[in-house]
Amino acid sequence: MKDGTVRRRRTRMAGALLSALALLTAATGCGGAAESAESTKSTKSTKETAASANRLEPLTDPAKPQLPVTVGSSDGKKVTVRAADRIVPLSGSLSEIVFTLGLGDRIVARDITATFDQAEKLPVVTRNHDVSAESVLSLKPDLVLAETTTGPDEAMEQIRDAGIPVLVVDPAQGLEDVGPRIQAVADALGVPADGKRLTQRSEDRIAAVRKEIPAREEYPRVAFLYLRGSASVYLIGGKGSGATSLLEAAGAVDAGAESGLEKDFTAITTEALAQAAPDAILVMTKGLESVGGIDGLVKIPGVAQTPAGMERRVVSIEDGVLLNYGPRTDQVLTSIVKQLYGDGS
Repeated sequence: MKDGTVRRRRTRMAGALLSALALLTAATGCGGAAESAESTKSTKSTKETAASANRLEPLTDPAKPQLPVTVGSSDGKKVTVRAADRIVPLSGSLSEIVFTLGLGDRIVARDITATFDQAEKLPVVTRNHDVSAESVLSLKPDLVLAETTTGPDEAMEQIRDAGIPVLVVDPAQGLEDVGPRIQAVADALGVPADGKRLTQRSEDRIAAVRKEIPAREEYPRVAFLYLRGSASVYLIGGKGSGATSLLEAAGAVDAGAESGLEKDFTAITTEALAQAAPDAILVMTKGLESVGGIDGLVKIPGVAQTPAGMERRVVSIEDGVLLNYGPRTDQVLTSIVKQLYGDGS
């Protein structure tokens, strides 16, 4: 598989499902008081919204886009946005941001990784995580949002050649990317103040979750496993998997990265699992289902011999939100903390 294809697919699973996806394919105007009110409301509703983690919570009283604007794009270009009535975000994470800014009614298509409820009826314009230029252009968008790894390159050039503004945003790798990505999208849509509101709300909610993490003498070691049983893909995350920042925010240690795994993902071996020695295993919901649940997970060589396998201690998060590092990251943290610590004892 070509290196370019691998790079393009890394961001589709929220900034870091990275080479795992490549292997899988190969195998088969408000401020001040308004910001304060939004933040106050947000910290109170963190636990409530966690219960409906597949729905988004748009900002209240969203602003109307003030266009045209010219903004910098992560591909080094300047992009002038003259209208934002028909938007096509080419990643689930970017779709989340637009919807949560209160502009979801302007989105006319989605990427395959936009799995939240409000996007369910939108047409899909990607095939196996590759963009279909023909599908995008048929919807006559006035703005396309992409990430630096969105591709193939030929499709993106075809969209640009048709005169469609394409804003490219850096992929998410950790909590520090939440605010900059929200603001980049908000600026391009002509709602910069709402970008600040949503950034503040998101950061406040994340901080509220982190404050409630129970104190421990030792941090639990958590291994992030990427599983696709139907394609016999069994990988353990290391540095660059995208999970490290999230696990550390949840008061845990990324067992794969800490054990010395330098690659983003490495094929699971008994030796690698023994070295990681996880107290818990983090997986995506569909990945866990694909191996037959926890009963199937512990049959993967080496898993049953880890502390996590012996205790059957598994943390499962919905695929489309786990590594998005966006407006719902507080919900992801809430779920991880609850599954790791239970009632805090």
